[in-house]
Amino acid sequence: MVACFLDRFVSLNIKSDMRLHSLKPVYLRRVYALFFHLAFLISSAGVAASDEDVPPEKHVIEGKVVPPEIATSEWLTSTRILVNGGEQLGFLRSDGSFSVHNLAPGSYVVEVANPDHVYEPVRVDINSKGKFRARRVNYIQSNLIQTVAYPLKLKSRGPFQYFQVRETWRITDFLLNPMVLMMVVPLLLIMVLPKLMNAADPETQREMNQMQMPKYDMPELSEMMTTLFTGGNKRQQQAKTTRVAKKR
Repeated sequence: MVACFLDRFVSLNIKSDMRLHSLKPVYLRRVYALFFHLAFLISSAGVAASDEDVPPEKHVIEGKVVPPEIATSEWLTSTRILVNGGEQLGFLRSDGSFSVHNLAPGSYVVEVANPDHVYEPVRVDINSKGKFRARRVNYIQSNLIQTVAYPLKLKSRGPFQYFQVRETWRITDFLLNPMVLMMVVPLLLIMVLPKLMNAADPETQREMNQMQMPKYDMPELSEMMTTLFTGGNKRQQQAKTTRVAKKR
């Protein structure tokens, strides 16, 4: 394209030779500078267009889905491989392997969609050099990176639980009831502690009996209170009575 432009420009220049020769040297320099500037812009635009026309290199994500222990005949046909929530779709081969084509460099979330079994999603990162890195998907702690092997090997985590299992009555629920514990535990203590005391040594039995026997030497609380408030008057009366008895 640049060559055609130059040929046409030269032919026009040949026709207008007489006019160019009649121009001053300053104007001739400006015309040549403008010509080279236009040629440079056209060539750079052509190079940029050629670079944009080159498509980026495409890559393929490969892996294998391990069938569950109890797999039905429809498991293979009902399983799909979803990339980024369904932007790209893949199917399983007879041996459980799969491959998703035409993927540009970037980060992709690979999921296994099956109506009966649960599979853990995996994130696959593809850099510009074509290197792959697979890691677990962690939406809660995105900074925590746990790499997995590539090509992918996806295993079932168990069957889907579409309905909540109804709770059944168990004896442990009755025994662990707080009301039952409040009634049974004191009863067990009353029944078990005397047997433990009988099985103990005689010395320990004597010590326990002494601790349980009332101490008569210690005054009662009521007597202490009465003596505290009325003790002085009684002592004076007792002193007077002793003096009268001595005089007699």
